[in-house]
Order: sequence, then structure tokens, then C-alpha cells
Amino acid sequence: MRSAALRVTIGAIAWIALGAGAYLLFQSEQHIGEVTASLRAFDLHARQATDALVEARVAQQAYVAAGQGLAFWMPKVTSSAEAAQASLTAMRESADAAALTPIDQAAGTVTEFTSIEKRVRDYLKSGQALMAGDVIFTEGTDAAATAGRQIETARQAQHEAVDASVAAMRKTEMTIGAAAGGGAALMVLLLVPVSRRPRADDDEPADAPLSIAPAAAPTAAASPAPEPAIFKSAAALATEFGRVRDVDDLKRLLARAADVMDASGLMVWMATPPGGDLRPILSHGYSADVLSRIPPVPRSADNAAAAAYRSGTLQIVLARPGSSSGAVVAPILSADGCVGALSAEIRHRAETSEGVQALAEILAAHLAGVLSQTPANVSEPKTAHG
Repeated sequence: MRSAALRVTIGAIAWIALGAGAYLLFQSEQHIGEVTASLRAFDLHARQATDALVEARVAQQAYVAAGQGLAFWMPKVTSSAEAAQASLTAMRESADAAALTPIDQAAGTVTEFTSIEKRVRDYLKSGQALMAGDVIFTEGTDAAATAGRQIETARQAQHEAVDASVAAMRKTEMTIGAAAGGGAALMVLLLVPVSRRPRADDDEPADAPLSIAPAAAPTAAASPAPEPAIFKSAAALATEFGRVRDVDDLKRLLARAADVMDASGLMVWMATPPGGDLRPILSHGYSADVLSRIPPVPRSADNAAAAAYRSGTLQIVLARPGSSSGAVVAPILSADGCVGALSAEIRHRAETSEGVQALAEILAAHLAGVLSQTPANVSEPKTAHG
């Protein structure tokens, strides 16, 4: 890529992608901070309401204790009940929908406690201390304890709602970071000089997938850069992966990917069950007869597919002059670890090209997302002709 203006434009796009991602992450972290602060305030009001109810219950029981003055304890009960109601009102203002019901129930119970208090005072004014004590230690105590349990239920519901909200925001942050990083990486790839070296005899279709040949280490061979159109096609493929609906769509994308990478064959290997042998589930460029003769590949096998699966790193099989094409094998990595591998037989000795290797890893990353969403739709391949 020799155009200085184009290089500057691509660099600017990469910086813009990173900047936009950083801004969105900053906004998300601020929102998480606000939600966390709101939860702390909610907990504070919950403790204040609970403490006020305890004080109201103790003060009410003091009415019938020997040597206690009603003139001191009655205002204490009134102020404590009012403080509990005020704290419940403050909790309701910042409560999630799941916490509103127990908060309203607690407010109703505090109102009931206030009604019980009025009856207690009426008994005391008429000189019926025994009746007052009976109401205090049964109905009054039960109402205060019930309100306390309802407040704790509301607090737990609020914590669960906030935890779920923060987890969703963290997941969004991961998506934003991956999108910004992926976009910037793709832009940088456009600036990497990569190439293929043509060879007259590699237009013939492959007889068998090279992904089950022994793994070979990459060499430091350098090659001239291909046309930037290969990376534009890769970007278009990345967009199309987001629109995959079924296996036929996925097979069509494999055919397009083979054209972009100049690969004579592509094979998607998955472990079934996870951690078990590798089996081909999708392919392009291989006949039904070839596919029917491919046995399961043990995890411990000495070949590129098994090595990529075990190590979670890209493997390269170098072309042998006059006998076979080269290959790249990219691990398919999910949140649970490596679940398979994508192998590609590469023409023109381009398996050592950094651009081809990067494209294989990009395709494997998109396959991980698609296959994790629709595993039930994937079956053993029969044939896929591009």
C-alpha cells in the first residue's frame, strides 16, 4: 500500500474506532459507578428503617415496664415509626421493580404498627395496662418483626437486580472492546505487507485435507503484498457472519472465505463432546468420497488440527515442493476454551503469509461465535462445492 493519503486515512479510522470504544467504556463505567452508589444508599436507608423499627418496638414495650415514664417513651415510638416510614419512602425512590412489592408491604406493616400503637395508648388511658401489654407483646412485636423481614426481602431483591444490571453492562463492555479492537486490528492489517508466490501446479483440487498432516513450525519467509481487495473481502465476510441463519449460509461463507484466502479447501473441525476427538462438521472444496474416508482425529494426534486444538495457537503446514500444498490451522476459541479448529489448504505457497494467517484467525473467531449460537443446526458434512 503505497498511497500516503490512504495509509493516513486507515490509521485515522483505527484511532477513531479505539477512541469511540474507549468513550463508550468510560460512559459504561460511570453508569456502573452510579448504580453502585445508588445501591449503597439503598442499603443505608434499609438499615435505618430496620433500626427505627427496633427502637419503636423497644420503646413500646417500655410502656408496661415498672418504673418507666409514658411521657418519655410515647414520643420515642412516634418518632421511630415516622423515621421508618421516611426511610421506606427513600428506598422506594431508587428501588428496582422487583424490590417495590416488599417495600410497599413493609410500609403497610409500619402503618399497621401505628394503628396498633393507637390502640395501646387507648388502653393505657383507660387504665387497662394488662390489655395494653397483651397487644404490645403480640401484635406490636409481630408487626415490627414482619416489617423487618419485608425490608430485608426488598434489600435482597435490589441486590439481585443490580447484580444482573451490572453483569449486562460488563458484557456490553466486552462486546464494545472486542468490536473496537477488532476494527482497529483490521485497519492495521490493511497496512501489513503480505503476499503470495504463484505456482503453476496448485490450481488442481486437493485430494485430502492437509489439516491432518503433521504440524510444522512457521518460517520467517517473507513475500510481496497482495492487493488490498483481499482485506476488503475479509471485512465483507465479517459482516456476513453476523447474518448467518443456517448451515447453508455458513457453507456459502466458507466458499467465499476460500476464494479470499486462495484456499483449495476449508475444513471446520469440532470436538464432540468438548475435550474429545475432532470431527469434520463443515467443509468446502472436498469431495464426498474424501470426506467419508476422514476418521476422527484424537486430541493427542501428531497433526496440525490436533496441535491447534490442544494449544489454542495457530499451526502451519509448509508446502513440500512438487508434492503438496501448504496449510494453516487456526484454533476455534470460545469462552469455554478451544472447541475446534479451522484448517485451510493454501495455494501458491502463501501459508507463511502473515495476512493469510491473520485471515484464518479472523474466520475462526467468527466461526466460534456462530457455532456457539447454533450448535444444533450443524451436522456431519457430506460435500460442499464452491
